[in-house]
Amino acid sequence: MLEFLDFLKLFGGFVYLLMGGELLVRGSLGLARESRIPPMVVGMTVVAMGTSAPELMVSSFSALSGYPGLAVGNVVGSNVANILLVLGVPVLIYPIACNQEGLGKQSALMIAISLLFIVMCWFEPITFLEGAFLLLLLVCFLVMTTRGAAVMPGLDDPEEELDRGFGLPSYPSTIALLILLGVIMLPLGADLAVDGATGLAMNWGVSEAVIGLSLVALGTSLPELSTTVMAALHKSSDVAIGNVIGSNLFNILAILGVTAMLTDIPVDPQFMRLDLWVMFGSAILLWIYVLAKATIGRVSGVCFLLAYVGYMFVIY
Repeated sequence: MLEFLDFLKLFGGFVYLLMGGELLVRGSLGLARESRIPPMVVGMTVVAMGTSAPELMVSSFSALSGYPGLAVGNVVGSNVANILLVLGVPVLIYPIACNQEGLGKQSALMIAISLLFIVMCWFEPITFLEGAFLLLLLVCFLVMTTRGAAVMPGLDDPEEELDRGFGLPSYPSTIALLILLGVIMLPLGADLAVDGATGLAMNWGVSEAVIGLSLVALGTSLPELSTTVMAALHKSSDVAIGNVIGSNLFNILAILGVTAMLTDIPVDPQFMRLDLWVMFGSAILLWIYVLAKATIGRVSGVCFLLAYVGYMFVIY
């Protein structure tokens, strides 16, 4: 009975997180459009942060509640799922080409940031200053992007959405209501998700890190999965790749950065034995496809998914 209630809390938490993130993004986009804010600025701030809000809330609540393994596991597990699962599923519908301009630099950036994350975990705990450094890196990349000196992947999509204005509120009262609901639902969802996840960890006799790497990471990666599937249905592979790389960068720079500034994050040694290297290996795998300008087809997709299932089997 207790296990069912924990599942219910976790599921309810994900529903609140996903709905809250969507409402916050829609309301903020409507506000940006009515305020005549440049689309590039909106894409890099409102949408990028809004779509990462579920991971940010779960990681922050986990660390502040004394479950740092859940916080780190959420980031590591999400980055693994983004490549092996989020790219593995849509290529079963339509292949993803890795030959877009600038993709080599973007994927190399993902490798560098992932390696920096591993070094920080090695010299744990991840402290306030390290969190501030990660956020500073993020700000630098965003400023360089606005000046055309760099490209932050996963940001073109929101600009087009803002220009189209599809489904965006225009009345001030509606905009305020959506933003308010999003702000209320996100922390409520995070609290429920963390409570349910830690309860399941106790019932199953595993660490909260394992739950963070699997169930929580999978739940918070659902927005990225839905985006890449829709991109595959529309035969738009550049959106899928940019979405994954952008999400992995934001997971480390923004989510881990903010969480570390709230509280020091100790890192369980088990992450150094396997999970961080699976994350890094997945990033290297995607980088190889990009360097070769190869196409991720159905066979590769099946291999990606089998690798993800195998990883889940090993950690449990």
